[in-house]
Amino acid sequence: MALPEENNLSKLLTSSVSGTSFLIAIQVFSRLFTFVANQLVLHTLSPAILGVATQLELYLISILYFSRESIRVAIQKQPLEHHFDAHSGKRKQDHATKAPSSDDAAAVRRSTLSSQTVVNMSYLSLGLGVPLALIFAGFYVHFAPEEVSQTPFYRLSVAITAVSSLLELGVEPIFAAVQQHMLYKKRAAVEMTAALVKSLAVCSLFAWASWTGNTVGIFPFALGHLCYSCTLVFGYIQVTRDVRKQWRFSLFLTRLKSRDQSRYVADTFSCRLLSLSANSFFQSIIKHILTQGDALILAAMTSLEDQGIYSLACNYGGLIARLLFQPIEESSRILFSSLLNSCESGASTKAANAAKAHLVDILRGYGMMSAIVLPLGPHLVPQMLNALGGHRWDSPMVASLVSLYCYYIPFLAFNGIVEAFVSGAATPSELRTQTGWMGVFSACFALAAYFFLRIAHLGAHGLVYANIVNMAVRILWGIYFIRSYMLRHGIRMPWADFGLRPSTYIVGVGLSLALAWHGTFGSGFREILKSGAVATAYALLIMYLEREFLIIKCEKLYPMLKTKLLKQKST
Repeated sequence: MALPEENNLSKLLTSSVSGTSFLIAIQVFSRLFTFVANQLVLHTLSPAILGVATQLELYLISILYFSRESIRVAIQKQPLEHHFDAHSGKRKQDHATKAPSSDDAAAVRRSTLSSQTVVNMSYLSLGLGVPLALIFAGFYVHFAPEEVSQTPFYRLSVAITAVSSLLELGVEPIFAAVQQHMLYKKRAAVEMTAALVKSLAVCSLFAWASWTGNTVGIFPFALGHLCYSCTLVFGYIQVTRDVRKQWRFSLFLTRLKSRDQSRYVADTFSCRLLSLSANSFFQSIIKHILTQGDALILAAMTSLEDQGIYSLACNYGGLIARLLFQPIEESSRILFSSLLNSCESGASTKAANAAKAHLVDILRGYGMMSAIVLPLGPHLVPQMLNALGGHRWDSPMVASLVSLYCYYIPFLAFNGIVEAFVSGAATPSELRTQTGWMGVFSACFALAAYFFLRIAHLGAHGLVYANIVNMAVRILWGIYFIRSYMLRHGIRMPWADFGLRPSTYIVGVGLSLALAWHGTFGSGFREILKSGAVATAYALLIMYLEREFLIIKCEKLYPMLKTKLLKQKST
């Protein structure tokens, strides 16, 4: 397949920017609903109940992650392969939902087979999910500590959560089609609605229990998961009706039929997806342990109250990660896969340069964010917690945990975008190599956790330090891979490309020392105004020092967004 022309690369970048905005909107609204719901119930919720709810969510996440993550990664490796003509390299349609013209019949057949292949592959998620849900349910019911198993409605909640996970996996074929056709707007509408319904269900049941004096335990959280899954099912079925008609593929398992070479292309595509899925599955096991390792260690070694406090600290501390970093990581993974897998190796310099430019821009932006968060976050967090947590959560441990989590946030950001590039660029053999290295990362995390928990006796704070060590070694390996990949394409990537100006570092260190001398801001009105003024002035100063980079990015971004808006108006 020939390298797409520069205008097609521009379309990919524009689609990535548009997709990122919609994905961020999903996270902002869904987290806003969840945040409001948590604040409404937090004042009447005990840390122990929140601790069990955290274990219930870990149960759901584990089923979904092991069942669908490897297949999603494999599908994203080739999201746009059949949307380009094999000879001209030109894209067959300008908009994901625009019906193709009659002279593009062959392209339509190829796209139909591609979409049907992706849908068929997605059913593997449900096939994996059923046994995993049963195994994990048995584990959570029979091996739960007595303190957990005696929580009201615990067994019923585990059963409902299992059903919720299978319903959500049943949506994977539709989700795959939505992702392949880049229907980010439709996805945003469905997922934001589902988040709203979930939050309303949790709040309503807790409010009813509070008014009537009933004990509901963790049942509202299980019901919230079920409402979320049901809304996804009905929502995705509705929004994809037109797409299914236009591209003529089915959401059910369907045998691929074609009289031309497209059938051979689809079979090859299926085999490649299966191979990538198999390689990614074993990697996903280790990655899940690394990602959820703190929750697993907490569940095994600490009390429910400590788990609830740590969960609250992570929810507050990781809010920016879920709102901003996760959408950027997801859309960037799709962009990197499209750029680095849609061209022949001999003609991939333009695509590699475009991928490098996108990566460097994000790394530079994350660097600016880190320069703002690291000095300010630890000193402003306790002030915000005093207003949000209520008397049950007015604890120095919570405040210090969330303050410490501010130092962990930049590591989350850099690791996410680095691993997005690795996922998009790595070959199956390189993925197997990465899986081996992830075993090393797991050992580093385990050793760090043992040191900070058992030797240093730092408790939950030690887990944050262990996670920082874990992310640091993963980032270093990822950067090594990226620089090696770029050198294979004759592209240098020095550290200075994504570093900040020296004056920015000096100002950041200076403010950190000044705030360390000043101490934590108080909770009074004057102290809030004072801290807000300091934060605003410092953020503006950082933006001024990095103004050259910001101006260049705005000049590049404005024409892309303007073109996108004009196309939307014309259609």
